[in-house]
Amino acid sequence: MNRKLELYKKLSSDFEKHGFLLYLVGGTVRDYLLGKELDDMDLVTDATPSEMKEFLNNADYTFEKYGSVKLKIEDTKFDITTLRKEDGYSDYRHPSKICFTKSIKEDVFRRDITINAMYMNDKLEVIDLVGGRKDIDKKVIRMIGKPLKRINEDPLRIIRVYRFQLETGFEIEKELKEVLEHNFSKAKLINVDKINQEIKKSSHQEELIEILKSHGII
Repeated sequence: MNRKLELYKKLSSDFEKHGFLLYLVGGTVRDYLLGKELDDMDLVTDATPSEMKEFLNNADYTFEKYGSVKLKIEDTKFDITTLRKEDGYSDYRHPSKICFTKSIKEDVFRRDITINAMYMNDKLEVIDLVGGRKDIDKKVIRMIGKPLKRINEDPLRIIRVYRFQLETGFEIEKELKEVLEHNFSKAKLINVDKINQEIKKSSHQEELIEILKSHGII
């Protein structure tokens, strides 16, 4: 088995001993299903950062108020986020309210596109509540919920859609593509540092930059 998955399963066992669940999530699950090499591991848990402190002493709790904990085991970085609900994106980027939850069904609807919204347990069983696996099979990028509403919540999702389209080679779903074309200017509301972060994350930086330039974003 992949060493990173072995480390995850051991970490999951530690969480379970303390009464908590730990899932792989997002891009990690997507890449696993696509047969790609796994990089940093994205995880979610029903444990809050304060609860994790009781048994996870060697983690970085700098961003614990956002439910985010970082951990490094051997050469693998683990980003662990507490399951949460978000509401009220008053500044077009950050939710006005974050509430921790025990429910994957609530956590999934704060995520953006279906192929990045699957969970996987320590038995490597995929939990798919939004049709992400079907969209991988169809090679399509689709937004969770109404595309316009999700773009208005956070215009950075415009850039993220194109980043993942370039990463996967998938087609953008028709309704989402139309919304993107009519609302691309909203990406100008985004802090330039956030845009640069998305570009740095991309393995197709030049192509993404050209898309942004063609729409007058950079």
